[in-house]
Amino acid sequence: MRVLLLHALPLDERMWEPQLEALASHQVEAPNLYALGGASMDEWATALLERVAGDLVVVGASMGGYCALAVPRLAPERVRGLVLAGSRADADSPERKEARQAAIERIEREGAEGMWQLMKPIVAGEIVPDDLRERLRAIALEQPAEGLVRAVQAIRDRPDSTAVVGQLDVPFLGVVGDHDPIAPPEYARELAGVAPRGEALVFEETGHLPNLERPADFNANLLRFLGEIG
Repeated sequence: MRVLLLHALPLDERMWEPQLEALASHQVEAPNLYALGGASMDEWATALLERVAGDLVVVGASMGGYCALAVPRLAPERVRGLVLAGSRADADSPERKEARQAAIERIEREGAEGMWQLMKPIVAGEIVPDDLRERLRAIALEQPAEGLVRAVQAIRDRPDSTAVVGQLDVPFLGVVGDHDPIAPPEYARELAGVAPRGEALVFEETGHLPNLERPADFNANLLRFLGEIG
C-alpha cells in the first residue's frame, strides 16, 4: 500500500518518525509541504499527485488533513482510504480568517518563533509531556518564515470539504484526542457520520497530535485500517 503522510503546522515531515517503522511493509511518502511552493491546499495536492504515482491512502494531521482532503477532491479515483488526525473538513469562519491574517503578520515580524508562540497552546498544551513539547519546539523553530506564511494562507483560504467526506466511497477514519482544542471528539464523530464508510476514534488523555502523543495506539489503529483496505 502506498501511504501519503501529510504533516501539521508548524511542524514538518519529521513528526511522522514514530510511524515509519510500523509502516515498513508499505510504500511511505512523507513530504515537506512548505517545500511544495504555492499557497493553497489545491496547489499542494496537485503537486503531490504529480509527484507520487498510483493509488494512495492519505493520512493528514491538522493542516495536513486540510491538504489530504484536497486529494480526493481533485483525484477521487486515486484515493483508497483517508485518515484525518486532529483535523477538520469545514472552512474557517470569518473570525478565524481574521486570526489567520494576524498570524501572518506576526510571522512576518517574528519568524518561526512567533508562529510557535501562537501554536504552542494547540500542539503542545499542558497535557503534552515536557520532552515531546521540547521536540516539537525544536522542529517548529527550524521552519522558514516564508513557508509558514504560505501555509497559513492556504489554511485560511481552504474550502469547506465536508461534502468531499460525504462523497467518499472508501474507508474514512477520524482520529482525535479527547483534549484536542481544534477537532474535539463530538466533531470527529459527526464528521465520521457524514462519511459513507466512516469511523471516529478518540484517544483519552491526548491532545492535538495523537500520532506523537500516543504512537503505539495510533500505529496499531493505522495498521488495522490499512489491513481492512487490503
